[in-house]
Amino acid sequence: MKRSAERILTTHTGSLPRPAPLREALGRLDRGLLAGADADRLPALVARAVADIVPRQVDAGIDVVNDGELGKVSYARYAARRLSGFGGRAETARLADLEDFPGWRDRILPPAQDFPGMPACTGPVRYTGTAEAEADIANLLAATRAHAPTEAFLSAVSPGVLALFFQNRFYATQEEYLFALADAMKHEYDAISAAGLLLQVDCPDLARGRHEAFADLSDQEWRRQVGLHLQALEHAIRDIPADRIRMHVCWGNYEGPHHRDVPLRDVLKLVLGARPAAIAFEAANPRHEHEWRVFEDLPLPDGKVLIPGVIDSTTNYVEHPELVAQRLLRFTRLVGTERVIAGTDCGFATGASTVQVDPDIAWAKLRTLADGARLASRASLPGSREAGPPKRPSRHEFSVRRGKRIWAVAGVASWRSSALEKMSFSKARLSRAIGHNEAGDLPGPDHEGHAVQRHGRAKMFTYPADLDRCLCLHHGETLAAMRNSRTYG
Repeated sequence: MKRSAERILTTHTGSLPRPAPLREALGRLDRGLLAGADADRLPALVARAVADIVPRQVDAGIDVVNDGELGKVSYARYAARRLSGFGGRAETARLADLEDFPGWRDRILPPAQDFPGMPACTGPVRYTGTAEAEADIANLLAATRAHAPTEAFLSAVSPGVLALFFQNRFYATQEEYLFALADAMKHEYDAISAAGLLLQVDCPDLARGRHEAFADLSDQEWRRQVGLHLQALEHAIRDIPADRIRMHVCWGNYEGPHHRDVPLRDVLKLVLGARPAAIAFEAANPRHEHEWRVFEDLPLPDGKVLIPGVIDSTTNYVEHPELVAQRLLRFTRLVGTERVIAGTDCGFATGASTVQVDPDIAWAKLRTLADGARLASRASLPGSREAGPPKRPSRHEFSVRRGKRIWAVAGVASWRSSALEKMSFSKARLSRAIGHNEAGDLPGPDHEGHAVQRHGRAKMFTYPADLDRCLCLHHGETLAAMRNSRTYG
């Protein structure tokens, strides 16, 4: 798995918007309505679509590309066509967060008769999808040879996801069923790795399962189930080098309350010990963006790489590149640039008929992902004011606490004149830093949205804590200027 200490690489979770003709054909295939000449044309339709989508990813600034999962009816249901032993219709567990809000549930979930549903396991599980897997591999390799991205990956569903969605009606125990699935899917995992591609194993069962199939379990029982799923996965990928595997973890790629999502910290305590070197997870949506802080005290094991989602895959907002950069810098400052790859929360088309984000907007979001990664990379370079730990101020510098008029003077007899001497701020530089206009009016909120505050007679400007623009003005004169007020104020 390629890394870079010079810049932040970019990737995404997997599924990308399908061309309309392909989306329509896969929808018919999913419902068992594609036959005859239409079915015969499908492989060529997929191959052409993959040939187009790889260069489009490269042009958007994505370093680690894939086939967009264009040939799959969904990230999970595709496996039913590559495995024997499945039939009928499974009973699926309900999402606990949506059950708390039935009005919203009824709005976003399709009627049962319009949804193909998941099959059930009714016989011995065997892998029968060698031809389909080889076609996926060949399509991606052909496209990457022509356009030379930094690296390429293929996604495959995990045994745990299949056990979660494809109800067991054959095996005596769930554990036996899990390991049968692991033995079967191992063929696909090994084929992807043998072709020189990165394997991404999609594992939403490890997080989403907590508020779905495992919603009624105690924490201890849930941890045991996750441990069992991880053991089955380990069994299936045991022959693949760890640094050739990515694991995607999420809480479900749908717009919903998500108030029952298990905390990221609880998930990481279990999955950081798993074999895959890279962990992709949601870090942009409103329910999980704050959880970057878990890495302040949760050590990242040697050899592990983080792929935080810095683009929300469920909204049609196009994030600002500066916001993307801010999200990335939170992680690079904690674990280093080389151990962070910029990603998306989840896929943009997890099912052939699923279109939450307009296709054109999805591509705009990928471009802003690349733009934000470039901004964050520049900020992370040695010598950048955003890079590295904050520098402790000298004893002659003032301490300015955010939003308060607190001045600390150490060892300065004449504090006003000494401060002006030592800070060496020219009038022009000061004006640029704080945003005065020629008339000397006070600025409004600065370009990063930090409010201008007043306290008593002092006029307080609250700027980013790691920039040297945190200034305190008193009657228009410079009284103090320092760096890192949040740390040392």
